[in-house]
Amino acid sequence: MGRPATAVEVPDRRRDVRVRLRELRDDQLPGWLDGMRRFYVDDFVRHGGLTREEAEAKSDRDHEALFPGGEQASGNHLFVVEDESGEAIGRLWFAERPFGLWLYAIELDERVRGRGLGRAAMLAFEACARQLGAKRVALNVFGGNAVARSLYASLGYAEEAVRMGKLLE
Repeated sequence: MGRPATAVEVPDRRRDVRVRLRELRDDQLPGWLDGMRRFYVDDFVRHGGLTREEAEAKSDRDHEALFPGGEQASGNHLFVVEDESGEAIGRLWFAERPFGLWLYAIELDERVRGRGLGRAAMLAFEACARQLGAKRVALNVFGGNAVARSLYASLGYAEEAVRMGKLLE
């Protein structure tokens, strides 16, 4: 597909909120990966029904497959989400897949949540996708993550599959 612009800024027309996606620098990758691993593990513990130990093992396997030897694999696009002042407020990661783009992660710092910045970051992601020529984007969201599910639905994302589970006593 190619490469998007190294920085994308898209205003959210519903609110006067802007974010910028800045491509991750090579020297930032180790810290970025550490933060992404923590986010991934916490998400699986909070919403995915895994114990911390299970989530950490899954994270190790998945990150090694997607970042062999801690290096960025071809087709991955890693960004720092910045606010209008240029301060880093989150991370965004998507990858090229045969159907289009897969959004692996979007995470904003707790201190900035609830201000419309997640919506603005999603709009910036979609602008990147268009620049790359993608016709389709997809993502996974855990059922218990009501805030994220609501955001995605408000942006026009539709459920395509639902996995259900039940703990037995």
